[in-house]
Amino acid sequence: MAAVDLTTHPGHLARRLQQAHYLLWNTMVSEEITSPQFAVLNALVAEPGLDQRTVGERVGLDRSTIAEVISRLSRRDLLDKVRDPQDGRRFLLRLTDEGLRTHRRLSVRTARMNQVFLAPLSVEERTLFLDLIRRVSDAAEGLRHPAEPLAAQP
Repeated sequence: MAAVDLTTHPGHLARRLQQAHYLLWNTMVSEEITSPQFAVLNALVAEPGLDQRTVGERVGLDRSTIAEVISRLSRRDLLDKVRDPQDGRRFLLRLTDEGLRTHRRLSVRTARMNQVFLAPLSVEERTLFLDLIRRVSDAAEGLRHPAEPLAAQP
């Protein structure tokens, strides 16, 4: 049996891309705040007062992962949870002043990191690359909750 050319496997390439991103994130952005944690901070800068479920949807994190991320950010005093006055079962999330400062500081670093990460590509290739991985990522979201079971599809 011949070896498989893994450079034609999107999952293999996605894993390698994720490893490169992780390395750059830890060296150029933060060793304390993870990329998913930054995504939550960013979502709350864009839309303060979202509930946990909605933040998870905005940043593409499942229910258990978003709960852990929110818990960690709350323990670091980067966000506050406030009971929703219209629905006492929900908590609304807002960044603290420290959370806002952290977001501001990391936003500058992420911009620099992204320049390094995408440096091998021309400006046009960067646009195309981001469009393509966004399309694949968006389509993959549908695999989490397909309208019909995958086995039933032709």
